[in-house]
Amino acid sequence: MEKTIGFIGAGKMAQAMIEGILNSNLIGPENILASAATEKTRNSINQKYNLHVTPFNKEVAKFADILIIAVKPSIHKEIIAEIRNDMNANSIVVTIAAGITLADVEKLFGYPVKVVRTMPNTPALVGEGMTVLCPNHYISETEVENVEQLLNTFGKSERLPEELMDAVPAISGSSPAYVYMLIEALADGGVRQGIPRDQAYRLGAQAVLGAARMVLETEKHPGELKDHVCTPGGATIEAVSVLEEKRFRGAILSAMDSCTKKVKSLLDVSKQ
Repeated sequence: MEKTIGFIGAGKMAQAMIEGILNSNLIGPENILASAATEKTRNSINQKYNLHVTPFNKEVAKFADILIIAVKPSIHKEIIAEIRNDMNANSIVVTIAAGITLADVEKLFGYPVKVVRTMPNTPALVGEGMTVLCPNHYISETEVENVEQLLNTFGKSERLPEELMDAVPAISGSSPAYVYMLIEALADGGVRQGIPRDQAYRLGAQAVLGAARMVLETEKHPGELKDHVCTPGGATIEAVSVLEEKRFRGAILSAMDSCTKKVKSLLDVSKQ
């Protein structure tokens, strides 16, 4: 890809994205520029990725064909005010912060700007991220595909209309936490039966990884895959019956509803 990529902010998510891009050989380090507030972070990223890292956000804005704003939602207004007069006319702005809408970004720039709103998740740190994106109407299909190429270097991506973005944290952004709890519970159960804890974590985590790949690669309904494991009168159907009695699926659905309500309440507060 013959594009220059800029990162304003160089925290863990930005570094995961940088690592994925570099490992894919999609773009070389000479075509990536990042900014970071502290000298410690700048030196660390320079040494780890052989990238030039600057303290100046405006320098990144002038450099980038695709500008990724990787800072906390609370300082987007400040950052955009700083760089809005230094952007290239055809640059694409990519946001990765929950609650920052396309309209918010357009309003902050104050002029027509190409924006892609995205929501990645933390498994991007190991190249297995899931990023949901939605573009505004100023951006072409080819330009959206270029952004998708970047996102797919550290996992997979899906497009959704913006009205569904508030639902994404519950199913994609926050859900790794639910899965970690499941793996921890599986490991505890194994330890209770005498399996050493380090092995119990590996057994549980690999089972979750394998089950997820079965869903993605076979494209079979999860219920069908579950049925394949549940032999008549066997141990698995006994375990599944207990999970149903304890409202396992109902608890997940309730947790997701609570997550989405919290996201919307945070959005309401941020706009006051």
